[in-house]
Amino acid sequence: MAVNSKIALAPHKLNRADCDLARIGVIVLETDLTFERDAARLIDRNQAVLHMTRISFENPTTPERLRLMGPQLTECASRLVPGANLSGVAFACTAASATIGNHAVTAAIAAALPGVPVVTPASAAVAGLVALRTKRVAVLTPYLEETTEPLLECFARDGLDIVQAACFGLEDDRDMARISAESIIEAASAMDSRDVEAVFLSCTAMPGVDTIDRIEARLGKPVVTSNQALCWALAGLAGLRGRPKGFGQLFDCALPSEFVAQVTP
Repeated sequence: MAVNSKIALAPHKLNRADCDLARIGVIVLETDLTFERDAARLIDRNQAVLHMTRISFENPTTPERLRLMGPQLTECASRLVPGANLSGVAFACTAASATIGNHAVTAAIAAALPGVPVVTPASAAVAGLVALRTKRVAVLTPYLEETTEPLLECFARDGLDIVQAACFGLEDDRDMARISAESIIEAASAMDSRDVEAVFLSCTAMPGVDTIDRIEARLGKPVVTSNQALCWALAGLAGLRGRPKGFGQLFDCALPSEFVAQVTP
């Protein structure tokens, strides 16, 4: 066999570089098995493009291991489509953002992407609970107790009252991604009381998004999860229209103006 033809130069046109789709950047743990699937359902692909990069992480999910990601954030952020106009960028790890600190995470990412709004699951969750006009919260995490404590302290500093807290006691985020929906629903329901105004399901690895409507229906109270809150915030910053159906009351709420001002340089 032989090539008997020259390669022809085909005519073409290029679309505008600044296309109508919003561009959103996300830094995801290299071990995370859940965020991308959730984001594909919560962010309208006809209105936005998600650009992701992975950050090195090695289990167990302890405060010490989570802090090791801090020095990597600037370099990871620099790999998010250089030159693109991003409407926002997220660090998709709730426990790490609480342990490292939202302000430290923001500063590290801003060093690579100045002028781009920075969101974490912890900051988005607080904004979501504020938007829902709730303050007294029950918190369920998949983590160890020592990893749960910094998150509760972070929320308390941001003005939330932690009425109830529970954890599944897992140390590997790949196991966290395998927690059954029934386990999440029953654990969340067990924390309910008259004092609880809302439930927060922590961790971008834990598959809590699929349980939101069922828990809300059982308790008659709003449920916020890490991935739901993060995508809600990113969609709001990007100016996306409409809402995904079946993922909780939060998507009926607008981003609080204070939150937008806080995350926008």
